[in-house]
Amino acid sequence: MDGLREDWKVSARRACATLAVDRALYAYKSKRGTQAELNQRIKDICETRVRYGYRRVHILLRREGWAVNPKRIYRLYKDLGLQLRNKVPKRRVKAKLRDDRRPATRRNETWAMDFVHDQLATGRKIRVLTIVDTFTRFSPAVDPRFSYRGEDIVLTLERICRSVGYPQSIRVDQGSEFVSRDLDLWAYQKGVVLDFSRPGKPTDNGFIESFNGKLRAECLNTHWFMSLDDARAKMEAWRRDYNEVRPHSAIGNKPPIALMNGSPASPPE
Repeated sequence: MDGLREDWKVSARRACATLAVDRALYAYKSKRGTQAELNQRIKDICETRVRYGYRRVHILLRREGWAVNPKRIYRLYKDLGLQLRNKVPKRRVKAKLRDDRRPATRRNETWAMDFVHDQLATGRKIRVLTIVDTFTRFSPAVDPRFSYRGEDIVLTLERICRSVGYPQSIRVDQGSEFVSRDLDLWAYQKGVVLDFSRPGKPTDNGFIESFNGKLRAECLNTHWFMSLDDARAKMEAWRRDYNEVRPHSAIGNKPPIALMNGSPASPPE
């Protein structure tokens, strides 16, 4: 409409009459806030009220004067990835409940943790607890055992945290060891958030999946493990090489120890 008026130098009344458009429709200016403002307000509410669904968010917005209906709030709420997860581990007072992850910007901000399975030369199965810092790519532990319980994970975490410090959050899946009462109590006492992946979504913890792939290709598939002690020695040697020597493309082809020591490097991708 404005283009037509500019090209033909006509008034708004004549342009509306020519195009059969009601003048009230042409002159109407929306009284709603912008989409970006509404999105930001929804995110602000959900950051402070993590157990609020879209209906309660809608009620708060209406109280603040936003002329929006619940269907629109539901659509935006879902697009922002704020919907509450249906399966929240029981008794998880330190669990992160929303899919709002941001890239880590400093060491010990976010760790990722998982298990890898392998076996000794005798055929006996072993489980390997793997941990990696998502910012520095530094691995504080690769710990094999015959079996793992929640209390075993706590012992390993406490041992390495005394050396490198405590993380702000740890990304884990919903395996039985990670939803254990022992781990949740430890996280609560230390102020560590357990950030649970959604069931069947390994991409939620892509950093540890990538690390485990390197461990598998460069260590587990290239060695026979004669005993548990032998497995520990070989995995620890690989972990040290990974941390101190192996160049990592995501941090400017430097080893992870460079970021742990404060050396300049390209931001992790």
